[in-house]
Amino acid sequence: MAKLAFLGLGVMGYPMAGHLQAKGHEVTVYNRTAAKAEAWVAEHGGTMAPTPREAVAGADFVMACVGNDDDLRAVCLGADGAFKGMKENAIFVDHTTVSARVTAEMNAAATKVDLGFVDAPISGGQAGAENGVLSVMCGGDAAHYDAAEPIIGCYARICRRIGESGAGQMTKMCNQIAIAGLVQGLSEALHFAEKSGLDGRAVVEVISQGAAGSWQMSNRYETMLDDEFEHGFAVDWMRKDLGICLDTADENGASLPVTALVDQFYKDVQKMGGGRWDTSSLVKRLRKLG
Repeated sequence: MAKLAFLGLGVMGYPMAGHLQAKGHEVTVYNRTAAKAEAWVAEHGGTMAPTPREAVAGADFVMACVGNDDDLRAVCLGADGAFKGMKENAIFVDHTTVSARVTAEMNAAATKVDLGFVDAPISGGQAGAENGVLSVMCGGDAAHYDAAEPIIGCYARICRRIGESGAGQMTKMCNQIAIAGLVQGLSEALHFAEKSGLDGRAVVEVISQGAAGSWQMSNRYETMLDDEFEHGFAVDWMRKDLGICLDTADENGASLPVTALVDQFYKDVQKMGGGRWDTSSLVKRLRKLG
């Protein structure tokens, strides 16, 4: 069993840290809003700390799942940041979806103070975090990954090192690019069924067993048909991720026309007041249009 710290107890981090504690690891948590950390300790045990620097003291591994580039910089490099408190050769595992640029910055900063750094963004949504079946895509030094992989396995169904530092974040961009097109296609199919007077559930029962089937179809079609969008990954966060994808495509020359279009559709959903709706709310935009 290892001594661990977990930084960031949002909808993903809260259950992920819980799996670590349940597996017998010694977990100290930090959250910007202390009440969330207090609730976690009351539910799972473990301990909490008021700053990242204090949370990571003596930890073998530090896991983070925060909001964006600036949040990651703050928890790593702030006045009371984790890198100021981690012991030599400890490993920082970043589960946040951030830019490859900030990952390069944090990896370099970690290396300077003899720390390991693994970028390990996640996919699977809130349900995947709660059930411990996330997909984790990693970048970083092979030895650092090999050391961290058993810890990550506490909440992962699959965990793979894709390559050197930044490869995990690049793979997460591929994930979000694929999801954007899938959700739009599913939304259009359900909208078309509705406009044609078809039973959407019967349609999905048939087409989901063929080439049209997907995780999005299996897990989101019912709530989409019921006009319920309080499940899973929020539109605001998806737009943040797609922005990272599109910025990176400008740098590497990739052509992402569908991703750019769907990003604008999500912007329309935000204008409808749906920033906190889940990503399947693209169908709600279609219903509004006609």
